[in-house]
Amino acid sequence: MREIKLQAADGSGEFSAFVWEPEGKESAGAVVVIQEIFGVNDALRATAQNLAEQGFIAIAPDLFWRLEPGVNISDKTEAEWKKAFELMNRFDQDKGVEDLITTLDAARELPNCNGQAGTVGFCLGGRLAVMMATRSDSDANVSYYGVGLDQLIDEFDQIQAPLMLHIAEQDEFFPAEGRARVLEAVEDNEWVDAFVYPGVHHAFARVGGIHYDARAATIANGRTTELLAEILE
Repeated sequence: MREIKLQAADGSGEFSAFVWEPEGKESAGAVVVIQEIFGVNDALRATAQNLAEQGFIAIAPDLFWRLEPGVNISDKTEAEWKKAFELMNRFDQDKGVEDLITTLDAARELPNCNGQAGTVGFCLGGRLAVMMATRSDSDANVSYYGVGLDQLIDEFDQIQAPLMLHIAEQDEFFPAEGRARVLEAVEDNEWVDAFVYPGVHHAFARVGGIHYDARAATIANGRTTELLAEILE
């Protein structure tokens, strides 16, 4: 893993992005890995490392840099949860999408990138991945248990590349009514595949997380890899 610096599109400064590259590949597709509310933490880094082991370039930008650079916390203590929610509530999601577009463009310019790049996001990042599907030229986007996706339905007609939604049936941070509206909205959208995982909670695929579910995570991750391999390679 190496750290690079990227200039924000609005000229407000520079932010860090962390890059993992596959061994033995001279050309690979890139995946922008979008953080949860816990920053570019150990769990997200493990996910990025796994994507690199699968043959993709993984790049994870520090989206909280305007608030506090270098956030790396877990879901294990009440104090960490409190800090994570405080950061999320102050976070400007539109600026976050701008930074993600900057990261996407930079990913395509990395020496070993084949020019194809997509996103994979979790929780807050799952919402941002959907926003990237509606607001950027990302080649593919994957959203794990994105929150508040029903608030983005009006943007769904702007999707012009494959979008995969992994939805937890028991997601305590995304009420069932909102999930139902999203599923109805994407039912006839040729670009969107939505999967609901029965009996699991929010963050069922978080590495080492308190609600990790091995079966659901394995199925979801397999679907993600299949999509990324088809579109980015």
